[in-house]
Amino acid sequence: MAKWLDEFTTLRLRDGAIRIVVVADTHSTAHPKSAEVIAAEHPNHILHAGDIGDLAVLDRLAKIAPTSAVRGNIDAHANGVPDTLTIDLRDGDQSLFKMVLLHSGANGPKLRANVVRLARAEGARIVVCGHSHVPFIGRDREFTIFNPGSIGPRRFQLPSVFGVIDISWSRVAMKHVDCESGQQWLP
Repeated sequence: MAKWLDEFTTLRLRDGAIRIVVVADTHSTAHPKSAEVIAAEHPNHILHAGDIGDLAVLDRLAKIAPTSAVRGNIDAHANGVPDTLTIDLRDGDQSLFKMVLLHSGANGPKLRANVVRLARAEGARIVVCGHSHVPFIGRDREFTIFNPGSIGPRRFQLPSVFGVIDISWSRVAMKHVDCESGQQWLP
Protein backbone atom coordinates (compact mmCIF):
# COMPACT_ATOMS: atom_id res chain seq x y z
CA MET A 1 0.00 0.00 0.00
CA ALA A 2 1.19 3.50 -0.79
CA LYS A 3 2.40 5.68 2.04
CA TRP A 4 1.05 9.19 1.89
CA LEU A 5 0.12 10.10 5.45
CA ASP A 6 3.48 11.30 6.79
CA GLU A 7 4.70 14.84 6.30
CA PHE A 8 8.26 13.75 7.05
CA THR A 9 9.90 10.70 5.54
CA THR A 10 13.30 9.18 6.12
CA LEU A 11 14.93 7.33 3.23
CA ARG A 12 18.12 5.38 3.89
CA LEU A 13 20.93 4.46 1.57
CA ARG A 14 21.23 0.73 0.96
CA ASP A 15 24.76 -0.49 0.38
CA GLY A 16 25.84 3.13 0.02
CA ALA A 17 23.25 4.22 -2.55
CA ILE A 18 19.55 4.76 -3.22
CA ARG A 19 17.56 5.18 -6.43
CA ILE A 20 14.39 7.27 -6.29
CA VAL A 21 11.94 7.48 -9.16
CA VAL A 22 9.91 10.69 -9.22
CA VAL A 23 6.59 10.96 -11.07
CA ALA A 24 4.00 13.71 -11.28
CA ASP A 25 0.79 14.76 -12.93
CA THR A 26 -0.72 11.33 -13.59
CA HIS A 27 -4.25 12.83 -13.61
CA SER A 28 -5.66 9.32 -12.89
CA THR A 29 -4.18 7.80 -16.04
CA ALA A 30 -0.49 6.98 -16.16
CA HIS A 31 1.15 6.35 -19.53
CA PRO A 32 0.47 2.72 -20.55
CA LYS A 33 4.19 1.81 -20.52
CA SER A 34 5.07 3.77 -17.38
CA ALA A 35 4.83 0.89 -14.87
CA GLU A 36 7.08 -1.33 -17.00
CA VAL A 37 9.62 1.43 -17.62
CA ILE A 38 9.62 2.56 -13.98
CA ALA A 39 10.10 -1.03 -12.77
CA ALA A 40 13.05 -1.41 -15.17
CA GLU A 41 14.80 1.42 -13.26
CA HIS A 42 14.73 -0.76 -10.08
CA PRO A 43 13.80 2.09 -7.71
CA ASN A 44 14.18 1.78 -3.95
CA HIS A 45 11.42 4.37 -3.51
CA ILE A 46 8.93 6.31 -5.65
CA LEU A 47 7.84 9.89 -5.04
CA HIS A 48 4.68 11.33 -6.61
CA ALA A 49 4.73 15.14 -6.88
CA GLY A 50 0.97 15.61 -7.06
CA ASP A 51 -2.00 15.81 -9.41
CA ILE A 52 -2.50 12.14 -8.67
CA GLY A 53 -6.19 11.98 -9.59
CA ASP A 54 -7.48 8.51 -8.77
CA LEU A 55 -5.56 7.35 -5.67
CA ALA A 56 -5.38 3.84 -7.16
CA VAL A 57 -2.43 5.28 -9.13
CA LEU A 58 -0.46 5.27 -5.85
CA ASP A 59 -1.35 1.67 -5.12
CA ARG A 60 -0.14 0.62 -8.59
CA LEU A 61 3.14 2.46 -8.04
CA ALA A 62 3.51 0.90 -4.59
CA LYS A 63 3.56 -2.54 -6.25
CA ILE A 64 6.86 -1.48 -7.83
CA ALA A 65 8.47 0.19 -4.77
CA PRO A 66 7.42 1.96 -1.56
CA THR A 67 5.65 5.16 -2.62
CA SER A 68 5.20 8.55 -0.97
CA ALA A 69 3.05 11.32 -2.41
CA VAL A 70 1.87 14.89 -2.04
CA ARG A 71 -1.41 16.40 -3.09
CA GLY A 72 -1.70 18.50 -6.25
CA ASN A 73 -4.23 21.12 -7.26
CA ILE A 74 -6.66 18.46 -8.60
CA ASP A 75 -6.39 16.31 -5.46
CA ALA A 76 -8.88 18.02 -3.11
CA HIS A 77 -10.48 14.58 -2.60
CA ALA A 78 -7.20 13.10 -1.35
CA ASN A 79 -7.80 13.41 2.38
CA GLY A 80 -4.68 12.52 4.31
CA VAL A 81 -2.27 13.19 1.46
CA PRO A 82 -0.01 16.03 2.62
CA ASP A 83 0.60 19.18 0.59
CA THR A 84 4.33 18.99 1.26
CA LEU A 85 6.72 16.28 2.32
CA THR A 86 10.21 16.69 3.74
CA ILE A 87 12.49 13.78 2.93
CA ASP A 88 15.60 13.18 5.00
CA LEU A 89 18.20 11.15 3.08
CA ARG A 90 20.29 9.23 5.56
CA ASP A 91 23.14 6.77 5.64
CA GLY A 92 22.75 4.96 8.92
CA ASP A 93 22.27 7.61 11.59
CA GLN A 94 23.84 10.40 9.53
CA SER A 95 21.69 12.79 7.52
CA LEU A 96 23.19 13.49 4.09
CA PHE A 97 20.68 16.16 3.08
CA LYS A 98 16.96 16.90 2.86
CA MET A 99 14.57 17.33 -0.04
CA VAL A 100 11.18 19.04 -0.09
CA LEU A 101 8.47 17.48 -2.26
CA LEU A 102 5.45 19.55 -3.27
CA HIS A 103 3.27 20.01 -6.31
CA SER A 104 3.54 23.62 -7.42
CA GLY A 105 6.87 25.10 -6.41
CA ALA A 106 8.34 27.02 -9.32
CA ASN A 107 7.48 29.62 -11.89
CA GLY A 108 9.59 28.53 -14.83
CA PRO A 109 13.18 28.11 -13.59
CA LYS A 110 12.63 30.12 -10.39
CA LEU A 111 11.29 28.88 -7.06
CA ARG A 112 8.34 30.74 -5.61
CA ALA A 113 9.22 32.86 -2.53
CA ASN A 114 7.09 30.74 -0.17
CA VAL A 115 8.85 27.58 -1.40
CA VAL A 116 12.26 29.16 -0.78
CA ARG A 117 11.16 29.97 2.78
CA LEU A 118 9.88 26.42 3.30
CA ALA A 119 13.03 24.80 1.89
CA ARG A 120 15.23 26.99 4.07
CA ALA A 121 13.13 26.28 7.17
CA GLU A 122 13.38 22.54 6.50
CA GLY A 123 17.11 22.71 5.75
CA ALA A 124 16.52 21.24 2.28
CA ARG A 125 18.98 21.33 -0.62
CA ILE A 126 16.68 19.93 -3.31
CA VAL A 127 13.12 20.98 -4.19
CA VAL A 128 11.10 18.43 -6.16
CA CYS A 129 7.90 19.69 -7.75
CA GLY A 130 5.50 18.92 -10.58
CA HIS A 131 2.54 20.93 -11.90
CA SER A 132 3.95 22.36 -15.14
CA HIS A 133 4.39 18.97 -16.87
CA VAL A 134 7.73 20.37 -18.09
CA PRO A 135 10.76 18.21 -17.22
CA PHE A 136 13.39 20.42 -15.62
CA ILE A 137 16.65 20.22 -13.69
CA GLY A 138 18.14 23.53 -12.57
CA ARG A 139 19.32 25.77 -9.77
CA ASP A 140 17.79 28.76 -8.08
CA ARG A 141 19.67 30.38 -5.21
CA GLU A 142 21.14 27.59 -3.09
CA PHE A 143 18.62 24.96 -4.23
CA THR A 144 18.51 22.35 -6.93
CA ILE A 145 15.07 22.19 -8.59
CA PHE A 146 13.84 18.92 -10.08
CA ASN A 147 10.59 18.61 -12.01
CA PRO A 148 10.05 15.05 -13.27
CA GLY A 149 7.66 16.10 -16.03
CA SER A 150 4.44 14.11 -16.42
CA ILE A 151 3.53 10.47 -16.97
CA GLY A 152 -0.16 11.35 -17.30
CA PRO A 153 -2.14 12.24 -20.41
CA ARG A 154 0.01 14.08 -22.94
CA ARG A 155 -0.31 17.85 -22.77
CA PHE A 156 0.59 20.02 -25.75
CA GLN A 157 3.85 18.75 -27.26
CA LEU A 158 5.40 17.83 -23.91
CA PRO A 159 7.00 14.40 -23.52
CA SER A 160 5.75 11.61 -21.25
CA VAL A 161 8.66 11.32 -18.84
CA PHE A 162 9.54 10.70 -15.22
CA GLY A 163 12.60 11.48 -13.13
CA VAL A 164 15.29 9.38 -11.50
CA ILE A 165 17.49 10.57 -8.65
CA ASP A 166 20.54 8.44 -7.81
CA ILE A 167 22.12 9.28 -4.47
CA SER A 168 25.35 8.03 -2.93
CA TRP A 169 27.90 9.45 -0.55
CA SER A 170 29.90 10.92 -3.41
CA ARG A 171 27.18 12.23 -5.74
CA VAL A 172 23.60 13.06 -6.58
CA ALA A 173 22.66 12.42 -10.20
CA MET A 174 19.34 13.31 -11.81
CA LYS A 175 17.86 12.35 -15.16
CA HIS A 176 14.59 12.05 -17.04
CA VAL A 177 13.40 8.82 -18.64
CA ASP A 178 11.08 8.62 -21.65
CA CYS A 179 8.00 6.43 -21.06
CA GLU A 180 7.95 5.32 -24.71
CA SER A 181 11.54 4.20 -25.13
CA GLY A 182 12.77 3.66 -21.58
CA GLN A 183 15.84 5.68 -22.55
CA GLN A 184 17.18 8.83 -20.96
CA TRP A 185 15.27 11.86 -22.24
CA LEU A 186 17.17 15.02 -23.12
CA PRO A 187 15.60 18.32 -24.20
